[in-house]
Amino acid sequence: MGNYEYVELKNLLKLLGLCESGGEAMAAIAKGQVKVDGNMELRKRCKIRAGQTVEFKGNSIIVEKIF
Repeated sequence: MGNYEYVELKNLLKLLGLCESGGEAMAAIAKGQVKVDGNMELRKRCKIRAGQTVEFKGNSIIVEKIF
């Protein structure tokens, strides 16, 4: 695995199994169901970096490292 600087929000939700597809992730983001660092995030391609917190469906994910 490589060492990357960020992961797109829609991909993170899919990779973590919180959404079954990228389309489902994009719809959830568009509906304002996702928060990044405590703020509603509407950008599907928002770049999530190590140290940020993502909240979705009662889950709080603290991103430690991007692979």
